[in-house]
Amino acid sequence: MTGTIIVSIYIFVLAIFAGFELITRVPPLLHTPLMSGANAISGITVVGALIIAGAGDSNLSTILGFLAIVFATINVVGGFLVTDRMLEMFKKEGQKK
Repeated sequence: MTGTIIVSIYIFVLAIFAGFELITRVPPLLHTPLMSGANAISGITVVGALIIAGAGDSNLSTILGFLAIVFATINVVGGFLVTDRMLEMFKKEGQKK
């Protein structure tokens, strides 16, 4: 293995641990605003994946770009559904659908 791959794996593992620690310490009251922020980031991921998949440099980049589009879209839609459901909990009885 080259040094670049080892450094990349090292950074990836550190990002997993840091992300897990950050997410587990978020109070429940902040989940809705953070979900909206995550949706914005996933939207950027969808745009980047569209660019990569559409470039057509190789079959591998097209397949990986398509998978990134699928997973990021699932994340965006799920995030909006969760955010909508959480915001529905804060409405008064007369305002609910």
